[in-house]
Amino acid sequence: MLEALISHFTGGNKAQFAKHLSVSPQTISAWVARNTFDSELIYAKCRDVNPSWLLTGEGNMLLKANNTQNVKEEHEAIPFVPGESASNKPIPLVTERAAAGFGNEFFSIQGEDVKEYYIIPKFRFCHVDFMIEVSGLSMFPHFKSGDVVACTILHDAKYIQWNRCHVIATREQGILVKRIMPSEEEGCFKIVSDNKDYPSFNLPKEEITGIALVVGCVSLE
Repeated sequence: MLEALISHFTGGNKAQFAKHLSVSPQTISAWVARNTFDSELIYAKCRDVNPSWLLTGEGNMLLKANNTQNVKEEHEAIPFVPGESASNKPIPLVTERAAAGFGNEFFSIQGEDVKEYYIIPKFRFCHVDFMIEVSGLSMFPHFKSGDVVACTILHDAKYIQWNRCHVIATREQGILVKRIMPSEEEGCFKIVSDNKDYPSFNLPKEEITGIALVVGCVSLE
């Protein structure tokens, strides 16, 4: 698989392929010797690579729309990809600036908005739209600064799950990672932190531009 990638992207030149990935030539040589590679890095750096092919070695190396290899005049059936493998798709870790727009109906993640990609088998049955890094200590000890949370965009407020952690995009305060509770104040949600040094507050619904449910977390000790 690695030789096929090198052949396609740099005409078989391993040094150029190393430069393309921003790694050392020794890294490429080690990958070739061990018959392995960093699938997340290659997916991020090599345009149009089929993520299912990276994970399973099955199907086309390139996404079908851009694959010019073995073109036949007759129409072919779309190859079946096992559900478990196909669902292990890379999840984008996006910048806070990019995540701030997720409430917009035209929201889409651009390449320049992605810090890196994660492939997390545990999330394969979750509908994860993006991941974002937690900053600050307001949700400590549940989340620490630097933890990465997986988010599912909610398109209707009726799907809010009370007392669950959500990522909230706001007009004035930017991105908040908080628990949401009903508020006694009309037209507001009660926003709650796990860290008791951060008091809860009422947030007007009109101030909110988007809400996503936190469905998982990647944390380092």
